[in-house]
Amino acid sequence: MKGYVLDYVNENEFRKLERALKKYNMLAYKKLNFVYYPALRNGEAVGELVSQNKTKHTKSYELKLPSDKTFAQIHGEIKLHYTVYEKDEIVMLDTISPEDILIEGHNSELTAYKGVMISKENSAKDMFKVDLLNMLQNK
Repeated sequence: MKGYVLDYVNENEFRKLERALKKYNMLAYKKLNFVYYPALRNGEAVGELVSQNKTKHTKSYELKLPSDKTFAQIHGEIKLHYTVYEKDEIVMLDTISPEDILIEGHNSELTAYKGVMISKENSAKDMFKVDLLNMLQNK
């Protein structure tokens, strides 16, 4: 079977982010594992090209994963960051953003406020954002 190999910049940290993604956004996790990883193994570059290095024959991509609209407005879009080494046929998985909320979700159980996961460290700020978005939607 000829194809690209998936590798990690830091496998332990990446697996933590993946497990948190599985726990808090199952749709994004399923799409990542059953649609995007097979496409990457087949050499299909999915996502948006961010940068390119002609001398090293590398291309860096950002892939937007499906997410709840409110979650995206509060914490940011869920994105997979990876680099393709074309010469070596390697896809180097870098990270999944937003890292802060995913790492916090991996370390301790997150709470929900009006259906949106909120950070324990910035709970007042996140609740304010949720309330503000709900007020703007009701007008």
